[in-house]
Amino acid sequence: MDAFATPPASLNWNDVKAWRVRARKTLIAGRLSLDRSLRLRRGADATQRLLRNGALKSYPILGVYWPVRGEIDVQELSLDHLGRGGRVALPVVVAKSAPVEFWNWRPGMPMNRGVWNIPVPATREVVELDALIVPLVGFDSKRYRLGYGGGYYDRTLAHARRRPFCIGLGYQMGRLDSIFPQPHDIPMDVIVTDADP
Repeated sequence: MDAFATPPASLNWNDVKAWRVRARKTLIAGRLSLDRSLRLRRGADATQRLLRNGALKSYPILGVYWPVRGEIDVQELSLDHLGRGGRVALPVVVAKSAPVEFWNWRPGMPMNRGVWNIPVPATREVVELDALIVPLVGFDSKRYRLGYGGGYYDRTLAHARRRPFCIGLGYQMGRLDSIFPQPHDIPMDVIVTDADP
């Protein structure tokens, strides 16, 4: 039986949290078990869908992420945005359990290893985002996302002075009936995957 076949015992946060841990583990293992070339092709399909949509052209400063654990690679999308005169920023954890900052990024700039050994810009140049691409482990039809469980994106969006347009980017195989959203969960404005819903 997979992690999503049985819903949480209740909507109490402890039960939902335990369910999410199981679902997250199953979804990450599923995407990592895909043949690498298939995973890359599906990721390219998703980013092309987003580029064809044309929505990013309206947002000068775009927040992206450095892909880990089989997430969709957004480097080409980032280069496309820079090539059209936009700016790109990466998330940087500056304090545990606090909102992240987004620091300006460009190809070839010096990078350091941040939390979880993820590359971050070596120079702190904080920017305010117009749009943000958020990686998805899972998601549901109400545009709520299942992430890694740290709450960094939700915390950042909840404290943003001006909330950016949020695009959840992931694989269609991460679609769930529900993530059983809690009061702290913030839905994306749109979800883009490698396939039609």
